[in-house]
Amino acid sequence: MRIQQRQNLIVDADDTLWENNIYFERAFEIFCDFLGHSALSPDQIRAVLDEIEIVNNKTHGYGTANFTRNLSECYHKLVERAVSPDDLPRIMSFTEQILRHPIELMAGVEETLEYLAGRHSLTLFTKGDPEEQKLKLDHSGLAIYFGHTAIVKEKDAPSYAALIRERQLDPAHTWMIGNSPKSDINPALEAGLHAVFVPHERTWTLERAELREGPGRLLRIGRFDELREYF
Repeated sequence: MRIQQRQNLIVDADDTLWENNIYFERAFEIFCDFLGHSALSPDQIRAVLDEIEIVNNKTHGYGTANFTRNLSECYHKLVERAVSPDDLPRIMSFTEQILRHPIELMAGVEETLEYLAGRHSLTLFTKGDPEEQKLKLDHSGLAIYFGHTAIVKEKDAPSYAALIRERQLDPAHTWMIGNSPKSDINPALEAGLHAVFVPHERTWTLERAELREGPGRLLRIGRFDELREYF
C-alpha cells in the first residue's frame, strides 16, 4: 500500500545506494594470496581480521585507511616469514584500489531517488571517514536529491536519536532505509523510527545481525527501486 502523506526518508549510502563491500572483499582476497598462510583458510584469516576490526573500529572508525591499518595488523599477527620493509606498501596498494574504483550505483537508484525527492524529504545518513564519504557522494552524482547529509562515527540508537532531535523529525513519519541490520534497521527501530530493509547479498559480515522488532513498522523489500511502490 502506497503511503500518500509526506515522509522523512533517511537513506544509507554504502551497499544501499552504491557498491562498497565487494571492493574490500577483493582487497582481502589479494591480501590472503600475499600472506600465503600454510594452514589457515581465508575464512579463518577473515575471523582474525574481524576480531582486529571490532577492536579498532571503536577507536579509529571505518573507511579505507582503517581497513589498511587492520590488514597490516593482521599481517604482522599471522605472517610466517620475516617481514620485509616493502610489505606494508604492498598491503597499502591492495586497498588503494578501493579509493580509485569508480562509484557503481545499485540498479534503479538514481531514478528512484529522483522520484522520492519530489514526494518526500530525503536525508543521507552514513558512517565512516567524513572526507571519504563526502568524496563518494560527490562522485555518485546523488547529492542533489538530499536535503541534508549526516556522517557519523557509528550508527547506533543514540546517533539516530540525535538526528531526530537535530532535524526535528517526527518518528511517526520517518523511515530509515538501508541494507545493514546492525547499523540501519535495528538501531533505527530502537530509536522509534520505521525502517525499510533492502538486503545486499555481500553485506559486510560485521554488519549482519538478526532483524529485531521495535515500536516502528518494518518493511522488507528486495530491491531499492521497489521503494516507488510504497512511497
